[in-house]
Amino acid sequence: MSPANSRPKTRPFHAARAVFPTGRDSPSDCLERYLGTIEELEPEVGAFVTLNLAGAREAAARSTARWRDMDPLSLIDGMPVGIKDIVETIDMPTEMGSPLYKGWRSERDAATVAALREAGAVIVGKTVTTEFAATHPAGTRNPWDTACTPGGSSSGSGAAVGSGMLAAALGTQVVGSIIRPASFCGCVGFKPSIGALNRGGSHDNLSQSCDGALASSLEDAWNFCWAIAQRAGGDPGYPGLAGPEVIPGAKLPRTLAVLETAGWRLASDEAKQNFTAAAARLKEAGVAIIDRRSDATVAEIETGLASAVPLTRRINAWESRWPINTYRERDASLLSKTMLERLAEAEAMTIDDYRRDINERARIRALFATLSGIADAAITLSATGAAPVGLQSTGDPVFAAPGSLLGVPAISLPVLEAEKLPLGLQLLGFEQQDAALFAIAVWARDVFAEEGR
Repeated sequence: MSPANSRPKTRPFHAARAVFPTGRDSPSDCLERYLGTIEELEPEVGAFVTLNLAGAREAAARSTARWRDMDPLSLIDGMPVGIKDIVETIDMPTEMGSPLYKGWRSERDAATVAALREAGAVIVGKTVTTEFAATHPAGTRNPWDTACTPGGSSSGSGAAVGSGMLAAALGTQVVGSIIRPASFCGCVGFKPSIGALNRGGSHDNLSQSCDGALASSLEDAWNFCWAIAQRAGGDPGYPGLAGPEVIPGAKLPRTLAVLETAGWRLASDEAKQNFTAAAARLKEAGVAIIDRRSDATVAEIETGLASAVPLTRRINAWESRWPINTYRERDASLLSKTMLERLAEAEAMTIDDYRRDINERARIRALFATLSGIADAAITLSATGAAPVGLQSTGDPVFAAPGSLLGVPAISLPVLEAEKLPLGLQLLGFEQQDAALFAIAVWARDVFAEEGR
């Protein structure tokens, strides 16, 4: 499979759902179309660890009955979805991309999964994750070009949604695990504000981790996450994702800040050219654009974010010391070299090292918050370019790491390309202001859609 002979297409659920009340379509019929795509593409892409087709068909049949009775549970009632295999499900194993957990069952649903079932979502299967949602890949291929990585750690979620096998899938991100696969696979990626979705039962549980969505459309991403938050809330102590049930309407921002970040020097020439052209298009649409050259605050933020990747990796290493040390004692041969190296880094650190790092993170977050006084959001690339060839790596997270370090909402819009493969335009908002970022994302999407007509 390659772009030359096959261009995958996402399949938005919100468009199908609009027809359900007429009786001309149903969740059961909708599911079968997705399953047909799975049958066609899954052998080559490898997005799933486990499928539960019988359970999915039963859930779709119940949803069909509710829509027939005009009594749906939510806007995602009947939506075919996947669950990243770092998140617990009562009806399927949770293997976390590791042979240490082959066949392991927790005998419960994670908070997000329980909420999705309560909202009527149709859970089709578990999607592939890298080892413990870190960096060691697990073999999933990019549906746009199977010689390329789909990104990670939400590899299967990105590939399944980007190829039209699912409408949406649960992902998690601590460095770049939603934004990067969304960019590489040509779908929408939404990493909410830190703490926006309850992570109970998710084993991606570091201080920067959050659950989010890879989706076929902005509508599907918002509806998916809103339905979870309404039923499970956010992490303990956080207010949870807030906003209207229906996706916020488009809002023209006054000012957008361009953040080149440390990724700019690593980005391909084509990626930089296409991003620059996109920023110019947004300016033509009536937005003021500021950057490090024109604004001192942006320049100071750029300096602070220059260390986003190494700072994040040190924080993650310390926070991963347990349980990796117990896994090593259990059977070190079943851990990747990368995971053992992370443990060695953690064991070389002291608690004072960690304290300095989280204090520095707090300083950078406070600095970024001042940007809200002069800009409505920030824009940058989602990745350095097209998905790299080869499956040994999931790609460089350098453009996604700043959003994770800051704990702010981030959205990857599939509106750019490089080497005839997808490339995301990333929007960064301000903490706990996810709905406001969606309104800007809807506006930006419409600007580029109009340009493409």
